[in-house]
Amino acid sequence: MLHVSSQMPTSVIPEPVTQKNAASRPQLWQLGLVAVLIILLYAPVLADLANDWWTEESLSYGLLVPPMALYVAWLRRSITLREPVIGDNRGLWLIGLACGAYLVGKFGAEFFLPRVSFVILVAGLVWTYWGVARLKTLSFPIILLATMVPLPVIVYNAAAAPLQLFASDVATQMAQFLGVSVYRDGNIIQLANLSLGVEEACSGLNSLSALMVGSILLGFLKLSRPSTRLALFAFSIPLAIGVNVVRVTGTAVVADYHREIAQGFFHAFSGWIVFVLGFGAQYVTAVGLARCFEHRRTA
Repeated sequence: MLHVSSQMPTSVIPEPVTQKNAASRPQLWQLGLVAVLIILLYAPVLADLANDWWTEESLSYGLLVPPMALYVAWLRRSITLREPVIGDNRGLWLIGLACGAYLVGKFGAEFFLPRVSFVILVAGLVWTYWGVARLKTLSFPIILLATMVPLPVIVYNAAAAPLQLFASDVATQMAQFLGVSVYRDGNIIQLANLSLGVEEACSGLNSLSALMVGSILLGFLKLSRPSTRLALFAFSIPLAIGVNVVRVTGTAVVADYHREIAQGFFHAFSGWIVFVLGFGAQYVTAVGLARCFEHRRTA
C-alpha cells in the first residue's frame, strides 16, 4: 500500500510577499526617474550656491560642508544599515514641503528657499524609501548639510547693522582703555589721522556661520549629551562677535602707530587669525564641557 505524506518540503513553500515589503524595495526605473528630476530641478540652484562658496570669502566654509556630511554618514553607515528598510508614504509630506518651498522661492526670486528645499527633499526621500528609523540615524548629517545654505538676505541685513554698531562701540572703548585717542561716529572709528569703517565682514556675522558649523561638528565628535551640544552651539554666537571685536580693536591700535600695516596685510591676515582663535576656543570649550558634565555623569 502506498503511503502519501501530507507534509510538503519547507523549501518549496513560497514566502508571502507583503505589501510593505514590496513598497520598501523601489524598482530601479523609479529611482532613476527621481534622480533625473532632481538633477533637472536643482542643477542650476546647486551650481549657483557653489559659485557663492567659491567667490564669497565669507561663504567659503560651504565648500567643506557636503564632504563632511557625507563622511559622517559613511562613519555611521553600520548604524544606518542595521535598521530595516520599511518604506513610509508619510515621507511624501516632507517631499511636498520641499517642492512648495522650491516653487515659492523661484516665483519670489528668493535664493534661500530653493537651496534649503534641497536638504528637505533629501530628508523626505530617505523617509519615503528607507523609513523613519533610517532617517533618524541620518539626522545629524542632514542637519549638517543644511548649514551649507547661507542665511536669507533679509535676516542677514537685519542682523548686520546692529552687530556693526556693537563691534565698533566696544572696540572704541577697548582702544581708549589701551591709550589710543579715538572716538566713534556710527560704525566709523575716528583716529588721529585715519578713519576706520567697521564693515559687515568685521561685525562678526560672517564668521558666525563658520563657527556655528564648527560647533555642530565638534559637538558630534566630542560630546554625547544633547544639552552639552546645545551649550557649545550657543557659545559660538558670542564667541564670533567677541573675536571680531578683538580684531577691530587690534586694527585700531595698530593703525594708530602704523597706518600702512593696518590697511594692508594685517587686516587680511587678522581675519584668518580670528577664525583660528575662535575655533580653538570652541575646541577648548568642547573638551571642558565633556570633562565637567559628561565624564562626571558616567563616573
